[in-house]
Order: sequence, then structure tokens, then C-alpha cells
Amino acid sequence: MKTNYNLLVIVLLISTGFVFTRCEKLNEKVVEQVVDPYVIKLANTTAFGDILTDKDGNTLYFFANDANGSNNCTGGCVTAWPLFNVTGLTQAQLGGTLVLSDFTTITTANGNQLTYKGWPLYYYAPGGVREKSGQTTGEGVNSAWFVAKPDYTIMMVKSQLVGADGKNYVVSSSNIYTEGVGTTTYFTDLAGRTLYAFAKDSANVNKYTKSDLSNNGVWPIYETDQVVVPSILDKTQFKSITVFGKKQLTYKGWPIYYYGPDVDTAGKFRGNNKGVSVPKPMVWPVFYKDYPAAPSKN
Repeated sequence: MKTNYNLLVIVLLISTGFVFTRCEKLNEKVVEQVVDPYVIKLANTTAFGDILTDKDGNTLYFFANDANGSNNCTGGCVTAWPLFNVTGLTQAQLGGTLVLSDFTTITTANGNQLTYKGWPLYYYAPGGVREKSGQTTGEGVNSAWFVAKPDYTIMMVKSQLVGADGKNYVVSSSNIYTEGVGTTTYFTDLAGRTLYAFAKDSANVNKYTKSDLSNNGVWPIYETDQVVVPSILDKTQFKSITVFGKKQLTYKGWPIYYYGPDVDTAGKFRGNNKGVSVPKPMVWPVFYKDYPAAPSKN
């Protein structure tokens, strides 16, 4: 009877999701080592809120250059930013509110890599030595590496601007667009969809959207009043306004929009920034950190 009771205890413990690596005889004192069942989980931090970590609490990161959803960390970057991967990931291996459908696997020159909501995941290993558990020293490195979070409302990407006219564009510090090859660092949402300003707007005033929302399909407003941004951005510069019953996020007073045709016929949009040339450059520019404040009247 005593043996059956002990067996029942073991069955109940296993059913809670914990795995035990060592067990003594059933009729003796049990000394167990508990192993965390999650291989990816959320860690709550004072500085950043919830962030993604591996099973040992090592921080995972997003890379701004991965605007298109591919791994763009090459050369010496690979040593400092090792890729993260899990083979055969299941829902049971995810902690907190993480869901399996947000994770996919891509193939890179250095092996398979796990992505989260389209962002390839990395560790940080400065000098080839990986960060210790709980550290977040990779945040903001080169203004391109950010702790992986499940709730960003603004992300930063670094990519070539290619308008709907098929031409390449670069942006000067004075917000002037010229044809040319070169990367621009600009804002997207968490999914990687490009965000735009409308040059005719003024501070906290949306001058584009019609009251019946009939033109919202072409330049949809970015509907949120939540502000979760990389640490290198000043979150106080983000506010929200109400536009015909909808909350629209603003940056430095500028209402924020999407461009509908950035989503192609296959539903893909990562890396697309076609709106920069519509109907001509500088009418619908992308946002970046040092974007000028909106005028009170325009």
C-alpha cells in the first residue's frame, strides 16, 4: 500500500510539468533536482518588462537588419550574435503566454534558426563569450540590436527604401529623399510592417482619413494607444489621438499610418516600403528616431 502511495505521488508530480533527473528508492527520503520544462519563456524585467529567454534565462534578441525576416547577420557578426534554434519545438515547451504559431524555423548559412513573429532570434556573445543568464547588455548595441519582446508597438529596422516606382531611395538627416543605394533606419510595427507620416498633417491632426473611412484601405491608420518601444527611443514622444472613433498612434505629433499596397498578393509585407514614392517622394515619408516634430499648423 505504501509503494502504491509513493507511485501516485510521482505520477502527480510528473503531471504538473516538472521533470526529475534523479530519484532514490520509493521507501526512502526522496531528493530531487527539478528541471524547468520550458525551452523558451518570458522573463519579467524591471527595465524592459517581459522579454524572451531560453530555458536557462539567457536573453534573446532581434536584429534591425532583418527587416525582410531573413538572417542578415554575416561575417564577424556571427561570432558576437550566435543564432538561436530549437528542434521540434512544441507548445508544452513554451512558457507564459507564448504560442507555438508565432515561432517558425528558417535556414541560414550557419544552420537553422528560430524566428519569433518573423524576427530571427539571437544570443549576444561579445568577444565570443555569451552573456550570463539574466543579462541584457546587448540592448541598443549599434542602435540595431534589441531584446526580443512579445509586445513592441514600435520596432526599428534598417533596410533599403524601394518605392512603388521601383527606384531606390535614401534619406538625409534633413528628411530629404534622393535616389540612391543605402540603408535607412526606420520604424515598423512588431510584425515588421512599415509605418509612415503624411506630410500634410499637423500636430495631432489627421488630415488624410475621411469620416467614413473610405480611404483607410490605402493608407490605414495605425490603430493603437500602447507605447512599447526599444530603449533607444524616447517613449514620451509617442502619444495617441482619436480619429473617427479609432485610436491612432502618433510620433512627435505626427499621426502614424500604414501603406495598404505594402502587403503583396501573398500577404507578405516584411521589408516593403513602397509608400515612400507615392505619389512622389516626401509626401509619405517613413519615420526614424530624429524625425522632426509636427508643425502646429500645416
